[in-house]
Amino acid sequence: MGEQAAVTFPPEVIEEYAGLGIDLPALFSAGHLGTRMGIEVVEASAERVVGTMPVEGNTQPYGLLHGGASAVLAETLGSVGAMLHGGPHKLAVGVDLNCTHHRGLRSGVVTGVATPVHRGRSSATYEVVISDDQDRRICSARLTCMLRPSSPNGQTA
Repeated sequence: MGEQAAVTFPPEVIEEYAGLGIDLPALFSAGHLGTRMGIEVVEASAERVVGTMPVEGNTQPYGLLHGGASAVLAETLGSVGAMLHGGPHKLAVGVDLNCTHHRGLRSGVVTGVATPVHRGRSSATYEVVISDDQDRRICSARLTCMLRPSSPNGQTA
């Protein structure tokens, strides 16, 4: 599991963050855990976030994709969507994650697509559908994030 691929941001998002000196790819990456798991966020907007993760290296003892790995992918993608919805002056903090695992998978790459269910001032909820290479649904997830004001140093206020 190596380097992060470049994330595709809508032009209006790039403009919004450009004057603030914020490194968008770092801010909206999968983070240290996601990097170790091979998660790549390949498309990011408040309306849709897409990411991939290899099955290899993310399996449980029976050789199937670990449910916790699917949960990490779902929370990563939903959090990116919530952060983009909240804008540069709010931080998204996950408060509820629900995952239903529909089928096992032994190899390949899974793709997660997060779309908003609710986007408010203080919370955002995203549905995340995780599918295999044959577009079969592996997992259905829902993430709710609380949107907190950020302080000047980027921490929650």
